[in-house]
Amino acid sequence: MSKIDLVILTESRYENPPEPNWYDKQILDEDGLVRSALERKGLRVERFDWLRSDFDWSGTQAVLFRSTWDYFFKAAEFSDWLDRVSPLTQLINPMEQIRWNLDKRYLIELKEAGVNIAPTRLIEKGETCESGNAITLKALLEETAWPRTVLKPLVSGAARHTYLIDRDNAAEHEDTLAELLGGESMMIQEFQNQITEVGEMSLIVIGGRFTHAILKVAKAGEFRVQDDWGGTVHAHEPGAQEIAFAERAVAACPVEPVYARVDIVGDNDGQLALMELELIEPELWFRFHPPAADVLADAVVKSLEKSTAV
Repeated sequence: MSKIDLVILTESRYENPPEPNWYDKQILDEDGLVRSALERKGLRVERFDWLRSDFDWSGTQAVLFRSTWDYFFKAAEFSDWLDRVSPLTQLINPMEQIRWNLDKRYLIELKEAGVNIAPTRLIEKGETCESGNAITLKALLEETAWPRTVLKPLVSGAARHTYLIDRDNAAEHEDTLAELLGGESMMIQEFQNQITEVGEMSLIVIGGRFTHAILKVAKAGEFRVQDDWGGTVHAHEPGAQEIAFAERAVAACPVEPVYARVDIVGDNDGQLALMELELIEPELWFRFHPPAADVLADAVVKSLEKSTAV
């Protein structure tokens, strides 16, 4: 029997902050809700940095990704870590799902599976125009005819290298695009007006079923809704159509995840559209609905039992 049933994964900043600020306290409180729920199920639980070097990962039955919010700054190291740890313990969500969700190309797969997404155009590393010259924002705006577009990396988080582009400021960002495409692939999405007019809904789906939701609102003059950029989070009661959309989006995944966050907006055509499907380490806002931590604990136990039975 393993000494530890499950490790809740965080990152070094949030493992034991010496003087936690309001943001750190939220993370500690939410991870605490999850830990308590798992312990009520009889599991022996620890919580520490995913990059901890002195732990034998075969000494735990499973690891649960929660606040590992530095992985996209350490992509190569994270990939190596997944390869090294996955044979030793169960990953929740599983590695194949993590790798699928790491790259935002998954949005195109979900679109092909019938999930409406914001209009998206991938830009591959080193891509050129028909003339053979490097692709430019001017050419992309002409190609798509979108009045405003959001540029972002295919592997990213916390709005890293995310820019709002239009014909007036495209020239200012041409060097940025060229520099980024030298090292990674990018994407553009047509800007959806409701992001700044209403906000972005995040619906939490655990074990395939909706549990709760929040609304993320950008601060005045900003388009990024993340709290890193001054965004705020509010309680939200979604309608039946929004819940059904979120559950369908999760059901369209190659493998059903234990937990998911479905980020949705009303698109420029008045339809619900998927902006992101977060399966790796999504913030799940248990503080808005603490019973969802128990739902997650139930889903984790079910996943562990299924793995043991195989």
